[in-house]
Amino acid sequence: MKLLNRSALSVKPTQAFVDWVNSLEPTLGEDDLTLDDIAGENTVYLIPEMDTPEALLAYVEERYSDILESELRAWEEDQRQWPESLSWALFEEFLTLEHSYLAVDLDDEVELETSEVDDELLMETDEDR
Repeated sequence: MKLLNRSALSVKPTQAFVDWVNSLEPTLGEDDLTLDDIAGENTVYLIPEMDTPEALLAYVEERYSDILESELRAWEEDQRQWPESLSWALFEEFLTLEHSYLAVDLDDEVELETSEVDDELLMETDEDR
């Protein structure tokens, strides 16, 4: 195991987010996604080590638009379909956060690699792989 010098932020969609996703392609209701359908669609962001709730809040307030845009883009690339205002209030309405103080890499066989975020990779599903 390798301890990473990072904290982690797990970002989870709320019902309001699911409602927005469903509004992209209106259906008769039977095919609408539910919060349970996307319960496993959380994103984990590695962030600098945060040791106080105040430090975490300050960091999230500074980076919320990057996180919100990433989450919206995962469901809809066309920014014209996004909500009009990508405000802090929308961030709080659409997403819930869970903070972990430690991040540990359990893979002892493969070196941890980093690369720039590739939007196409984010759009892949398990079925594509």
